[in-house]
Amino acid sequence: MKKLCFALAALCGTMLVAPAQAQNYPTGYGDYVSVTEITVDDGHNLDFANYLAGQWRAQVDFAKAQGWITGYEVLANIDKRKDGADIYILRRFKSMPDAAESERRANFMRDHLKLTDAQIEASSGDRAKYRHVMGSELLLVITFK
Repeated sequence: MKKLCFALAALCGTMLVAPAQAQNYPTGYGDYVSVTEITVDDGHNLDFANYLAGQWRAQVDFAKAQGWITGYEVLANIDKRKDGADIYILRRFKSMPDAAESERRANFMRDHLKLTDAQIEASSGDRAKYRHVMGSELLLVITFK
């Protein structure tokens, strides 16, 4: 109980100090960055590169043109550790869409690409045979004032 009371007191104290502290803080925030870590089975690098340069790039270029993302990058891991990713895919955006906006964007993207849900699922399933998503992280860019 003492620990809970101490934690609540510390939280309340932080909340009261935060607005004053924010005025003098030397950093702020920029875009969100979504980072996806991917491994590719031996012998399938060209398959995945073709997907990235084709369908995936068409999707992110369209998303960028719509203002949904501010940029993207694909990074190759040159000094891969034992269980590290081969590829990192980064997408940058200003804010997170709510559920309704996410659904609207997905429908708009599907219509733009002229693909059915079944075609999208089949394509993803084909890639899953050689491409493995290890995980993803959502980061926030820290800017300097």
